[in-house]
Amino acid sequence: MSRFFLGFSEAAYYPGVLFMLSKWYKQDELGLRMACFTCGSTVSNVFGSLIASGILATMDEVLGYAAWRWLFFIEGGLTCLLAVIALYVVPNFPGTPAAWLTSEEHALAQTRMEEDVRGVDSDLLKRMEGSGLVAALTDWTVWWLACALGILNAALSYGVYFPTLAATMGYSPTITLLLCAPPWLVSLVTSLMIMRHSDVTRDRFWHIVGPVTSGIIGFVIAISTMNTAVRYLSLFFMAQATVSYILLLTWVSNSIPESPSKRAVALAFVNACASFGNIGASYMWPSTWGPSYSKSYLICIATALTSLIMLWVYRVHLIRLNMKAEINERVLGLREGFRYIT
Repeated sequence: MSRFFLGFSEAAYYPGVLFMLSKWYKQDELGLRMACFTCGSTVSNVFGSLIASGILATMDEVLGYAAWRWLFFIEGGLTCLLAVIALYVVPNFPGTPAAWLTSEEHALAQTRMEEDVRGVDSDLLKRMEGSGLVAALTDWTVWWLACALGILNAALSYGVYFPTLAATMGYSPTITLLLCAPPWLVSLVTSLMIMRHSDVTRDRFWHIVGPVTSGIIGFVIAISTMNTAVRYLSLFFMAQATVSYILLLTWVSNSIPESPSKRAVALAFVNACASFGNIGASYMWPSTWGPSYSKSYLICIATALTSLIMLWVYRVHLIRLNMKAEINERVLGLREGFRYIT
């Protein structure tokens, strides 16, 4: 029951924050901001292992509570404290009153977002005046991206089992948790660099291909040997792939400029469908396949490649839409308008 209420209350958080960011930042600014937000998860992977190892090693039976309970008390308590502060500090949208923003800054924030969608097909905007839920669920591209992210999420499922994979090197539980931190720390730095470059170049697809390819290299290395040093190196390659998840969600947000309500539903729907990848992934890492987990890695490679093929198809679709818009502008003598990021 506690797991249900935890999931119920948490479900809207991630897509909700991504939608809020999309209302504050322009298309070519959004990737880095989403990365900064999502890197909080990477930071938790870095320091979470360190904190967990310290708490589990030193706080067992303190005040009569088991060490794992103290882990929940400390991390959960800090989360609740930050949530209360955010309630009074973080405004919802550019038009929402905020004590630390002047009226001029509010106006600037709203103008920036209006400029970002200038040139979007007016007929398309009119069709989007109805239900965002209906618009999102009747758009084949939303379903396509939801399936692609679900499949990609299965490929990224190694992250959930990272301590288990590190444990195959044969160290104690405490040392294993400590060894989990460096790969995620490197991933944190490279994620910010990749997202920034993706914004500057207005490219999403190839910036997803790069990290996923790095992950595949890590899978291949892990399959090929049981050497301790080499398998640890493979974890560094694998950790680089996680940025592809937020890159794809950023791409989803970029691709729906015509309706905030449709974008909100699409982000929530795609993110929810990604959870199906986690459900399937729970059967990808049985202990009987350890310690090599070769079969698990092969499944990760297959799902990663499938996802990239689906995203290539979507990229071709957006390129065709951009070409159509360019032709219309040239024929009608219009200035350059909105272009999809590919």
